[in-house]
Amino acid sequence: LAFGLRFEDLYARDGVVRIDAEFLRWLGEADAVLRDRLTIARNAPVLDRKAHADLMLALAPHLDDFLAKLFGIEAESRALAGEIHTLAPLYACKRLFVQRRAVKKYADVSPLNGEALTRALESRMGVRIAGADDELAFARVVAEWEKDEAADAESLDLAAQYAAWATLSDDGRHKHAGGVLFRVPNKVEPENLLPLETRGVGQSGVQAWTLGEHHLRRREGFALTDAGHDLTRALDQAHYCIFCHNQGKDSCSRGMRDKPAAGQTVGAFKKSHFGVTLNGCPLEEKISEMHTAKTEGFSLAALAIVTVDNPMAAGTGHRICNDCMKACIYQRQDPVDIPQVETRVLKDVLSLPWGFEIYSLLTRWTPFDLHRPVPKASTGKKVLVAGMGPAGFTLAHHLMNDGHTVVGVDGLKIEPLPADLSGVRADGKRVPFRPIRDVEELREKLDERVMAGFGGVAEYGITVRWDKNFLKQIRLLLERRAEFALFGAVRFGGTLTMDQAFEEDFDHVALAMGAGRPTILPLPNGLARGVRAASDFLMALQLTGAARADTIANMQMRLPVVVIGGGLTAVDTATESLAYYPVQVEKFLARYE
Repeated sequence: LAFGLRFEDLYARDGVVRIDAEFLRWLGEADAVLRDRLTIARNAPVLDRKAHADLMLALAPHLDDFLAKLFGIEAESRALAGEIHTLAPLYACKRLFVQRRAVKKYADVSPLNGEALTRALESRMGVRIAGADDELAFARVVAEWEKDEAADAESLDLAAQYAAWATLSDDGRHKHAGGVLFRVPNKVEPENLLPLETRGVGQSGVQAWTLGEHHLRRREGFALTDAGHDLTRALDQAHYCIFCHNQGKDSCSRGMRDKPAAGQTVGAFKKSHFGVTLNGCPLEEKISEMHTAKTEGFSLAALAIVTVDNPMAAGTGHRICNDCMKACIYQRQDPVDIPQVETRVLKDVLSLPWGFEIYSLLTRWTPFDLHRPVPKASTGKKVLVAGMGPAGFTLAHHLMNDGHTVVGVDGLKIEPLPADLSGVRADGKRVPFRPIRDVEELREKLDERVMAGFGGVAEYGITVRWDKNFLKQIRLLLERRAEFALFGAVRFGGTLTMDQAFEEDFDHVALAMGAGRPTILPLPNGLARGVRAASDFLMALQLTGAARADTIANMQMRLPVVVIGGGLTAVDTATESLAYYPVQVEKFLARYE
């Protein structure tokens, strides 16, 4: 690493303190006034939220340059920023030309002929317009024409007709499926959120609701089914945001409130049409600021903004949480898909050389956190965290950053990681670990990976729509630190009691075991033979190896399966049942043929 640092320093407090000092020196050489602003802000008891946002965004280009220098990835960092800037005309054209001009002027597209418009435009533009891959070229030509509207008025009108046709007609939407330029937000109808169809089922003709064939996503086995947005689509969502932290209206982060009543300083949280409280991100993540930094090409700084409030971002984002979307400023049309942007911000950094090490560092060195930019000095306190699910591993991280030593235990058997990755041997002895240059080294196919036990409900209760490779990355963020120890197959209250924990000189015990607790419905015969609580079903399914192609799970199941409930766990259960049963039958028959 640059500045005389080693990778081992990234995981030790003394090393992180040195990194912070180097950054302040680097910043002072580039902009002494900005460095003084940061120093003053860190020493101030409270900083206004808007002032904090302005400071972070002013620091963003300097942080990107510093981290690129530290890890020797200046060329790769510039290339990523260049790709973002290259795509910028796409979103400007969408906002200013397609949405504000074309679809308003030509709201009725029935007279328009898509094929004729395509031929005429291709002749004028000198570029091909065959589908989503050609949208950037379209946007660039339109931007050139707009520089002299009087001279190119006829061409711009032709482009507006095409844009309206591509946006509003069925044929146009089909042609540009997968693109972003001609994809505009839909109005939200609370009582008609899904375009359901009814059809008869079986000989009895029982009526069932369905989303229609075009919504089906067929899959075989347990490979990852949703990789999330690519950079183009994620940036489309980030540009859709109106960056309302500037007006203090970032309800996605802080919740949507009513006007204060007489005598109140803040109003109560609003509720959605269905009575859901719109309290925004539980972590109050700086979402609008993240979007701003990302759209300006500062990807490393965007992730640093995320880690101020959400260092375990690998365990949130797409397919995990959406409270931010529910409270988005857009309530009458599609909200900004914030989880997709957050996950893309993380993935873009991880895809850089040493990307995992950069993310890992930003969970401990948080330069935008004004009150804890580096981990605090050791307190000598020891904390036992029971449960290594999302609550447990997040708590463990913050406890270590507050200077405490943490021991994490979980009732599940936790498979050891290779010592050269984790820095911990199977017997618990610490050994040197090697840094990860390419994050692909940490990735495994979901239908082949061993269930490692770490992650609690995130390990066994989430289907293949979410990439569980993130769990290994989160685990390494903790396990490489000397202040942390991890033990599986320890059932708190059985293997280890509260009294025994305090006899072992723990100063505090934190219980993080709530998500896996079964919900028992007060129904007659609710636990009769053949009835499983959802959490029991999913745990048995995953931990017996159902997702792996080379095993036969021990859990017995036969059709028909009746799923009672329509929440996330019900969807998981129904999805996994459909995938699990034929796969297991095929494995069984193959073994005994």
